[in-house]
Amino acid sequence: MTLTDRIGQMREYFLHELSGLTTAKDLESLKLKYFGKKGSIQALMMELKECSSNERPLFGKMINDLKEELAAHCENSLTRVKAEELKARLQEEKIDPTLPGRRQFSGRSHPVVQLLDRAVDILIGMGFSVRLGPNADTDFYNFGGLNFPEDHPARDMQDTFYLNHEWLLRTHTSNVQVHAMEEMEPPIRVIAPGRCFRNETISARSHVFFHQIEGFYIDRGVSFADLFATMEEFWSKLLGEKVETRFRPSYFPFVEPGLEVDVKCTSCKGKGCKLCKQTGWLEVCGAGMVHPNVLKMGNIDPDVYSGYAWGMGIERLAILQHGIPDIRMFTQNDLRFLSQF
Repeated sequence: MTLTDRIGQMREYFLHELSGLTTAKDLESLKLKYFGKKGSIQALMMELKECSSNERPLFGKMINDLKEELAAHCENSLTRVKAEELKARLQEEKIDPTLPGRRQFSGRSHPVVQLLDRAVDILIGMGFSVRLGPNADTDFYNFGGLNFPEDHPARDMQDTFYLNHEWLLRTHTSNVQVHAMEEMEPPIRVIAPGRCFRNETISARSHVFFHQIEGFYIDRGVSFADLFATMEEFWSKLLGEKVETRFRPSYFPFVEPGLEVDVKCTSCKGKGCKLCKQTGWLEVCGAGMVHPNVLKMGNIDPDVYSGYAWGMGIERLAILQHGIPDIRMFTQNDLRFLSQF
């Protein structure tokens, strides 16, 4: 077969293959087959060296003409194929206005945030101002200024995330107390909502981070009666009904005397149930009168001023209020759980 016959045959094969292509990807494969470095046209060019010096210019021109002709066919086919692909895609993506709309799911607050916001709104309505404290603080504001002795167990590495010998992640929102007393003059009526961190084993009842609200009131003549009245009013508003409160003696380094606050179980009305462990009461927070040493650390004279403070865990309250069996459910981002609130 002469070179002229080879050129004519290649034209026929190309046009036959081109007519069956339907996608741009297939067209690119065809171009690579004929125009690539190891393609059919390059193979023809390599055969020129076997031609005589008189034939070489003629056959060289014929191969170049073939190359230009096939390239033009490729460009025309590419335009056609792209137009067909676009038409097919538009047909497939065509919007049918008669179809029902897709339901849009709106976001919502996390159940912990919902409860935290409710508590903050109630306390603001009772005359408290909101003050936020740092998540990372010094040992003094987290422990020393709150009357924690040097050998107190809470200072141990097993409970606290220490960043270095001085700085740590706060273990409670009580670190706001001394900050506020240093910068404000009595009367001080402050709540401090925020996140806390403790180096504990994660379980159904405890986590390495959680949320608290710290509240304290410092002024002349503040007494236990003020604390009792505040607690009763707050819990009645938060739980949506007039609740009965109970106070039990307890120990906290930063209050003296200290106490635990219980409310009558809102589920069984004090008769005893699984939620309250058959006691009829729910433990909701710790409280007490601000220790004189803490007042001194905040540059406030304990002979002139007194105050009360309390702190409550938001996750614990949500667990008690909704009967949630595992605190880890709050951080697993399971929409089946979160969408219930």
